[in-house]
Amino acid sequence: MAGIGFELRKILKRDNLLSLMQAYSYAAVISSGPWILSIVGILIIGILSYSMVVPDLLVTQFQVSVTYVIAVSLIFTGPFQLSFTRFAADRLFEKNDATVLPNFHAVALAVTAVGGVLGVLSALFLFPQQSVMYRLLLLAAFVLMSNVWIATIFLSGMKQYRAIVLLYLVGYAATVAAALALRFLNLEGLMAGFVMGQALILTGMMALILRNFPAQRFISFEFFDRRMFYPSLCAIGLFYNLGVWVDKFIFWFTADTSQAIIGPLRASVIYDLPVFLAYLSIIPGMAIFLVRMETDFVEYYDAFYNAVRSGGSLEIIEEHRNSMVETIRLGIFEIVKIQALASLAVFVLGERILAWMGISTLYLPLLYIDVIAASLQVVLLGVLNVFFYLDKRRIVLALTGSFVLLNVALTQLSILMGPAFYGYGFALALLAVVLAGFVMLGRTMERLEYQTFMMQ
Repeated sequence: MAGIGFELRKILKRDNLLSLMQAYSYAAVISSGPWILSIVGILIIGILSYSMVVPDLLVTQFQVSVTYVIAVSLIFTGPFQLSFTRFAADRLFEKNDATVLPNFHAVALAVTAVGGVLGVLSALFLFPQQSVMYRLLLLAAFVLMSNVWIATIFLSGMKQYRAIVLLYLVGYAATVAAALALRFLNLEGLMAGFVMGQALILTGMMALILRNFPAQRFISFEFFDRRMFYPSLCAIGLFYNLGVWVDKFIFWFTADTSQAIIGPLRASVIYDLPVFLAYLSIIPGMAIFLVRMETDFVEYYDAFYNAVRSGGSLEIIEEHRNSMVETIRLGIFEIVKIQALASLAVFVLGERILAWMGISTLYLPLLYIDVIAASLQVVLLGVLNVFFYLDKRRIVLALTGSFVLLNVALTQLSILMGPAFYGYGFALALLAVVLAGFVMLGRTMERLEYQTFMMQ
């Protein structure tokens, strides 16, 4: 997310309490806005639909359908997200801006074509008992959301943060309004509202992309050229998204922890609600992560490599390297500290929160462990971000691949051990990967000067 730091630095230069709060609030909205608005939008539709006498089963079917669309589209587009962002950044660095938009069109075409084929096959063979309209809307939602994720990651890489949050805010406001207006059509009406909202978000993003990027031709497939392709980034994008969702899928498709909702789609009431609440608690940590990475760390990172390129003395290079290390330590410590405070707040208020939402307090132990797991995920993002800056893709690949394997194995084990251990698989998988990341990060920073000069 290099670039947002300039905006944050301008705010922080005012050097008062108000500017500090403004900077962290801005960072919180930017770092967690899209997915928070996605989840909250679906939740609002559900709550308002319940209050307007839409049958409970239909609301649940809608929420589960959309949750699967979000999860599967994120995993499906994972291989394209980081790799295309890197491709676009490289072309912009080369001052070859005209190739960016044509290749974006190529990626969007690939996502639409492959996603469309997979979606049609799924609609035909996995949902034979559902209406044709539901299946068409589910297909449209999947294809649209897949393209929205590609456009989102592309605009994030191009520093269009405010526009992304604004588009999501307007799009999900329209989603809620349209879904409620069409609720008389039951499940199909709720799905149609969601599809309309996604179409609005994608249209706004495409307008923004077309306005900001020139193009001499409509489409180009240079992104798929082996010389410009990054298989490691494709794998990282897939592994990270799969690692985040795989424990949910295991709970969804384990008979003892889930129930059938619509067609082949299942949900785990005992697991899903605490996870959702836990992810809301990481917003403060995401703000700290973004501010620290985009202000202090980037400044010393640039100073270090500028000193290397300009032939600075070894003393100056080591000084900048030490400043980078200290910034990483402080950043991770602050993430841990703020997430510890958020976790304590949930521990203290958890029972009241569940009671306010009408949820049994039997969920409290799972909520607690999910809050800890979500906090560890923020720490992992901080570690991975540093490795990305240092272009240590092999290390990131190893960490994200291990995350998937550990999450699968430990989640399965937690289910076998019984309800008291639910959630521990996800938490322990993240803990192991975070600790491994710390060890690798320490070794990398110790040898940074040597590796930097050896690569020249």
